[in-house]
Amino acid sequence: MKQSNSWSASAGRRLAPLLSWVGTLAILSMMSAPSYSQVIPDYQLHPGDKVVIGVYDDPKLLPQEITVTPDGKISYPLVGELLVGGKTVEQVRVEVQNKLKKYVSDPIATVIVTDVKGNVVYVIGQVNKPGAIIMNPTINVLQALSMVGGANPYAKLDSIIVIRSSSGGQRVLQFKYGAVSSGKDLAENVQLESGDVVVVP
Repeated sequence: MKQSNSWSASAGRRLAPLLSWVGTLAILSMMSAPSYSQVIPDYQLHPGDKVVIGVYDDPKLLPQEITVTPDGKISYPLVGELLVGGKTVEQVRVEVQNKLKKYVSDPIATVIVTDVKGNVVYVIGQVNKPGAIIMNPTINVLQALSMVGGANPYAKLDSIIVIRSSSGGQRVLQFKYGAVSSGKDLAENVQLESGDVVVVP
């Protein structure tokens, strides 16, 4: 009987870090509702997004939720500051894991997206509910117009534009609602990118 009790105590000690890690991850996931498990594998992180980062079987590096800062960075113990804006979750996971190898033997890092509030586009002008739309993970122009309740009677639907900013400056994409909705010029119904502004004059 003593041997059995000893084995149980030993097993308990070995399982404790794992149970603690799994428990923490579960609690953080439940707190971060709604779930963003639908985010596509190559989703690129944006400022304002939230991720949970943890290291499997390491009680000193339990999962914690981190918000991507406006300059696209996060901070994690032992890793320090890390630029994640524009990188996929898998790229960030590998980067975190490689940096931890200096301090942890064979680390297994986990990165989970819990909120995509940084993945935002804006619809302004002659629509029923202008404002920001959080994308999970992406939508096209027609979908964005639907999500803001459609255009109002004063809208010039064939003069809609999408303003897209990049490191090279701003681009203007044309969107003629009549042609797209009738099945023509479908190429104008582009997938929107974070930061895009749809203007309905």
